[in-house]
Amino acid sequence: MTMTQSTFDNRNAAPPAGRHHPRAGLADTFTRHPELVSLCLLVAICVAVALINPAFLSPTSLIDMGRASVVTGLFALGVFSILAAGGIDVSFTAIAAFAMYSLTLFVLKVAPDLPMAAILLIAVAGGTALGAVNGWLVHELRVAALIVTIGTQYLFRGILLAFIGTVWLMELPPQMVAFGKASMLDVTTANGATVTLPWYFLVFPAAALLTWAIFNRTLMGRAIFATGGNPEVAARLGYDQRTVHLFVFAFAGGLAGLAGIVHVCANRMANPFDLVGTEIGVIAAVVLGGARITGGTGSVLGTVTGVLLITVVNNVLVLVGIPSTWQRVVVGAFILLAAAFFVTRRGKLQSRNRKPSP
Repeated sequence: MTMTQSTFDNRNAAPPAGRHHPRAGLADTFTRHPELVSLCLLVAICVAVALINPAFLSPTSLIDMGRASVVTGLFALGVFSILAAGGIDVSFTAIAAFAMYSLTLFVLKVAPDLPMAAILLIAVAGGTALGAVNGWLVHELRVAALIVTIGTQYLFRGILLAFIGTVWLMELPPQMVAFGKASMLDVTTANGATVTLPWYFLVFPAAALLTWAIFNRTLMGRAIFATGGNPEVAARLGYDQRTVHLFVFAFAGGLAGLAGIVHVCANRMANPFDLVGTEIGVIAAVVLGGARITGGTGSVLGTVTGVLLITVVNNVLVLVGIPSTWQRVVVGAFILLAAAFFVTRRGKLQSRNRKPSP
């Protein structure tokens, strides 16, 4: 049995005697599977924009959106894991910046011949360690995860800028440049330019498959949903809250470290000030994918859909010439509308289930 929020609020339980369980309509289906709302919205936007401007579905545009989704997607999978456990994290960009800049500097100064595979593993290990610090603090201090991660966000960035460096690294080690340029698919446009889909794009779907396996095929996945749904019930079921907190924050930290190195290789420069302010967009993608801030719900499919929705919206706004400052307005409107829909439908569904049959 998979432990989700519905397990604890008996949303899917059989109705008591004397009451009827109404046939779920389309709106009720959306309520129980909120990721479908984002998926339908994503399809609608793509169809509408493609009809207005067919260039939107050109290989060049699709490849650009694919590349743009990788770092956001890695961040979002980590945030989803923490939200599912009932927490929240805003320090993942600081972890990514710390890992990418310090490791790039280390390779340049100390180990110029370090293999790319080792660089990726060290980035994941470093991010995992910093994420575990978050998890340990959240559990031991019994303080809201938001407060803890705001503090560690400033702590990690402060250590990076004060003790490691503030200078942009414009020349990367050759193995990192090669990783960022390695081509999986080349497309030549009508004007003769070549657009490349890099191999690092596969990092996102690989991470999504790993996250899906954790949540759907392991006891840890059940423990995470149980903890987010009702910590007291989860504890009585024997799930170790300390282990869950350490795991989800360490997992998110590892993905953040990986995202940081991918970001550096893709941009072919290391800037310690990068990624600041992208936290809200990532959290928005996860929420639009159906995860609740209160925990216990969500899915990897929904998270990926939310990431694609945010990426497509940003691309569409640029394509039609709308200033980037309006992107936040549109994303914020999507979040408010989605939240209003889910709350309204959930309230109607619960009241309908409580209504006695005539």
